[in-house]
Amino acid sequence: MLIILGKKLVAAVLTLMAASVLIFAGTELLPGDLAGSILQNNATPETLAQLRLDLKLDQPATVRFMGWVEKLAHGDLGRSLTNDQDVATEIAPRLANTIFLATYAALVAVPLALGLGLITALYQGRWIDRIANVGSLMAISFPEYFLAYLLIKILAVDLGLLPSLANVAPDTELGPRLILTLLPMITLVLGTLAHMLRMTRTAVLSIMERPFIEMAILKGLPQWQIISRHALPNALAPIVSVIALNLGYLVVGVVVVETVFVYPGLGQLMVDAVGKHDVPVVQACGMIFATAFIGLNLLADMITIIANPRLRRQTQ
Repeated sequence: MLIILGKKLVAAVLTLMAASVLIFAGTELLPGDLAGSILQNNATPETLAQLRLDLKLDQPATVRFMGWVEKLAHGDLGRSLTNDQDVATEIAPRLANTIFLATYAALVAVPLALGLGLITALYQGRWIDRIANVGSLMAISFPEYFLAYLLIKILAVDLGLLPSLANVAPDTELGPRLILTLLPMITLVLGTLAHMLRMTRTAVLSIMERPFIEMAILKGLPQWQIISRHALPNALAPIVSVIALNLGYLVVGVVVVETVFVYPGLGQLMVDAVGKHDVPVVQACGMIFATAFIGLNLLADMITIIANPRLRRQTQ
């Protein structure tokens, strides 16, 4: 088991290293001159030359990349180019807001998807199964920004039930924070619910065709008990994988949602930093998103291998 998990961990580290290369290359390809974008109207040939030296833009990209990776290894995210603040200090409250929103959405989406998936498997082909499938397909077919603006139009503008902007402050209490972030949470839930619901339904129905399930039916066990106690535990591997992917999406995919609702999270900070050519902030946000996504997938692999002994033999 330790050897298998060690291999998974090494693969995750290598993937994160590859992601760091892509993130650094992406910031290098940002349009415009970095020094000119920072100085703007104050740019003169002398100040531009001095700033390029300060930012080490005269060095090759490989040298700057190795220096950036070395700083990351020591926990140094650098300093913001727009306000000269420590990037870690600037990111910390925004990261807390993003984690809150992603956790809020996950606490609603995961139980709801599992419950609806089991219900649709239990009542396969009936009206509730058709409604759930059609509704989930409709939700997943629309882009997030369209769902977000549609919810704002209906729930905030027309009905006036919820605030259209999620402008939370650091001292906002839990109750008002839950209300202010309700529309972003619903948008994220609608975007992730369909994958988890349909995978749960498909995985449970595939297990229902196994011989041991037929034996349980012949013994006269209630159908709900057969699904919850016998089918669901054996269908956990694909369900856990798709849940982990969607949890990673909840962390990484908040960029669009935070931008629409002007939510002060990490995604909104990254969008602002790209517009200002604040490269250290963009790189730090990208690495945090990559680490979260890779880490959640690694956790899903570990849980799947631990829960299913057959996968241990296949992996070996």
